Amino acid sequence: MRHKDLNIGKRKVSIVGVGYVGSSIAYALTIRNLAREIVLIDIDHKKAEGEALDIQHGIPYMGMSTVYAGDYSDTKDCDLIIITAGRNRRPGESRIDMIQDNSRIIRNVVDSIKPYYTHGVILIVSNPVDLLVSLCDTWLELPRGRVFGTGCILDSSRFVSSVAEYVGLNTEVIKGTIVGEHGDSQIPVWSRLSIAGMPMEEYCGAVNLSWGDKEKEAIAERVRTMGSSIIANKGRTHYGIATCVCLIADAVLNQRLTIASVSSPLNGEYGITGVSMSLPSIIGVNGVEQQIEEKWNFEENRAFIESAHRLKQALEGVK
Repeated sequence: MRHKDLNIGKRKVSIVGVGYVGSSIAYALTIRNLAREIVLIDIDHKKAEGEALDIQHGIPYMGMSTVYAGDYSDTKDCDLIIITAGRNRRPGESRIDMIQDNSRIIRNVVDSIKPYYTHGVILIVSNPVDLLVSLCDTWLELPRGRVFGTGCILDSSRFVSSVAEYVGLNTEVIKGTIVGEHGDSQIPVWSRLSIAGMPMEEYCGAVNLSWGDKEKEAIAERVRTMGSSIIANKGRTHYGIATCVCLIADAVLNQRLTIASVSSPLNGEYGITGVSMSLPSIIGVNGVEQQIEEKWNFEENRAFIESAHRLKQALEGVK
């Protein structure tokens, strides 16, 4: 699976954009000891310096990473480049509403990375992530899977947490996924939801717990609006996505293959091309090694195609 041209083992990471999301990711990577070297790049270099010093001055045995402020030339020889640059979502705003502003910002970031890029994975965290992945994939012209986005990985985590709360069990026994758009048209894959390997409907029947459209709609609505609710309460979200990025970073930097619902360009999966969406995907040193095409029911397939159409329309508006 590995490309011969990849320089494995340095565990060097660049984070472009050191706002709440970028700095939270840097901190999480450090205390998890996932990277040997973390470069913080921001238009406000002094802020990047301050964040680097603040993280670096923590208790040494909780993280041995070298963290410092740099510039785009430091993206050379990175195994993972994480892009979080862009403005934040405002209360009452959808993620797609941000595309005009953030596509311009990310184009500048990509153009600044290009002269120094040698190898490695480009991970898009900025929103609207699905549209930005499509654009960055076109702009960078890298091998398939090398550019991808966090997509529905956080939505899937919220989904599992919501189901676990409903059934009163630990999240470790819940297997569930959100696919499609990281946004309003996201799709819970109810047909694959399971509790300790048992289909959700069967489990609820065995323990006499109500399970039907009413319960599904309540959970789906909660997951879909959770990000907006957090923004309304505190103005931003950043901790949840930081921990999700750690899972991805571990797979890329330490070659620990994992499966997560992340956004990458589709190439005929479910008959769809020309857009990036989240599917359960095998993630490794080369980014998205393979997308997994599951068997869904009719409604899930229909919703996924509709989600793709929505994203294609938005993408055409940008182009």
